[in-house]
Amino acid sequence: MMNFILDNKWFILLMLEVLAWASTFFMVFARYRLGSKPLFRIGAILTVLTGVLPQVTLGIVNFIVEKKLDLFTFVIVLLILYGSTLGRKKIKQLDDWAKRKF
Repeated sequence: MMNFILDNKWFILLMLEVLAWASTFFMVFARYRLGSKPLFRIGAILTVLTGVLPQVTLGIVNFIVEKKLDLFTFVIVLLILYGSTLGRKKIKQLDDWAKRKF
């Protein structure tokens, strides 16, 4: 199983990123278009479960197995840094856009 994950780590990372953005859009849609707090919370949980947690775990597993900071681990670190800095601004812009749109 570990070999499968490490052999397909770039594809898994891409799919996790796609799922994280899809759940982010779902979260915004649920909040403003549907006006549903429960669905908004589900979207927020899905965003964390498809974005932050698995990406960090993937990066840690890769670092432990490779025993060095390779390109993959570096990309994970950059994604996390982006998400916690500039990404917050982009999410705020998306939120503002959704308020106006819906």
